Amino acid sequence: MNPSSFGRSAGMRSFQASALAMALACIPLAVSAQTAPPPRSPAPAAAKPKPAAPVAAAATQPVPAVPVQSVAQGKGGSNEVIARVGGTNVSADEIRSYVAALGPRERAAFGQDPNLLSQAVRMMLANRIVLQEVVARKWDQQPAIAEQLDRVRESAVVELYLQSVSMPPAGFPGDDELQKVYDANRTAFLMPRQFQLAQVFVPLSKDADKASEEKAKKAVDDVQRRLKAPGADFAAIANDTSDVKNGGDLGWIVESQIRPEIRTAVMELAKGAATEPVRLDDGWHIIKLVDTKAAYTRTLPEVRDALVQQMRSERAAALRRAYLAEIVKQHPPVINELALSNLLSEQVSAAR
Repeated sequence: MNPSSFGRSAGMRSFQASALAMALACIPLAVSAQTAPPPRSPAPAAAKPKPAAPVAAAATQPVPAVPVQSVAQGKGGSNEVIARVGGTNVSADEIRSYVAALGPRERAAFGQDPNLLSQAVRMMLANRIVLQEVVARKWDQQPAIAEQLDRVRESAVVELYLQSVSMPPAGFPGDDELQKVYDANRTAFLMPRQFQLAQVFVPLSKDADKASEEKAKKAVDDVQRRLKAPGADFAAIANDTSDVKNGGDLGWIVESQIRPEIRTAVMELAKGAATEPVRLDDGWHIIKLVDTKAAYTRTLPEVRDALVQQMRSERAAALRRAYLAEIVKQHPPVINELALSNLLSEQVSAAR
């Protein structure tokens, strides 16, 4: 079955994860913002690496992060060569540093799919190859390029410094703060009713000719006959009908993600029963209700890690805004608006 034809959107099995992530993103955690300490005045601080873009969304049940020590370990220790390209190597220490600089979601993604780390190393090797060519051609020494690189470095240094001065305290949020925010946003953690479904699917395009229609209908009738036989094995029949040998398993699907044509039929099923054939755009579907989960509110322990991350993110943003406001207040900028307007006019005229 084409998942997009059955549910309203792709990735239905991951809805719990996306629902929680969306809920957290929408929470106006006013409690944490109001308790932000006064902004710190400018002072030298050690810059911390900028987390990589999240590779993935937040899981509803936290996945342990990949321990840095477990990445690329071997008999060679810290100096072990993990990969080589041209005349340069990528060592185990470099990989560990790369993983350590990632956010918890990205490290969790590596734990779920080790191939992601291999892809990251390949990207590092590709960058090394390009860098070798840059150096060989002295491309970065061209005046225009050097000027751009200076601007990039300036922006990166400022960003890293701002991250360092807006880092929330290590103990934030405390248990009391966490409980207060959870209680104020309890409705955001409501998980709707879910259904564990399986299906037998007979594909048929919506513009199929008469012969194809008849062939598909004959296959559906045969499936129904087999399903109604004593001791019928739904999973085995689904495997016989489909190229995907997973017993027709669709996993857990949130009620709102089920297409209305299917939802109406599923609502009338007893556990373990199957619907009559339902014709959709992509073919015929016979759905079995494996199990049901009633709607419930996720507990604080279940959402704790994601909620802590959200609160720390919002606190960091509040600290950054306060710091920038204070530094601008201490050093008010002066702009020659007339000269700036004239400069803009010159640039617009030159572009024509």
